[in-house]
Amino acid sequence: MKTLMLTAAAGVLLASFTASAESIGADDRAAIIDTITDIAAGADRHQWDRVRGAFADTVTLDYTGLWGGEPTTQPAEAVIRQWSAFLPGFDRTLHLVSNHAIIESAGPTAVAEADFQAVHRIGAESWVLMGHYRYDLTKIDGTWKVSRLVMTPAHETGDRALVNRAAERAGQPG
Repeated sequence: MKTLMLTAAAGVLLASFTASAESIGADDRAAIIDTITDIAAGADRHQWDRVRGAFADTVTLDYTGLWGGEPTTQPAEAVIRQWSAFLPGFDRTLHLVSNHAIIESAGPTAVAEADFQAVHRIGAESWVLMGHYRYDLTKIDGTWKVSRLVMTPAHETGDRALVNRAAERAGQPG
């Protein structure tokens, strides 16, 4: 009986997930994945206009799972100023984002999830972070934009303090 109940519950969950995932068209799905990629690849390549284009005018960033504190809501330009003030201080970064899923969609809004691995290097030292992103997106003038990004860490290796060293190297206070 328990197995039957669990199987039925799993079927209901799968059906509801599938229904919400199927309600978005292939073009929108591809555009959402492109938006997510623009944030990661744009940051690695220091293509700040590309990153800015992926964000709504106001964005909430939630890195509390890693750094503590509270989520921040700010203009996208402030996010770009912050990221461009420390990411160039690394010799190399590589943010790989995969396993994209659109978990909710309703008209001009969607929620997507993806897994990530982020490698940050200075010389022979590295900090590698792995985890999960959740993105709230809104379609604005026909283009999907991220309005909220929640990062949940799962595993890290190396030296997290490299972030402060990168900021110093980029000429900014740590």
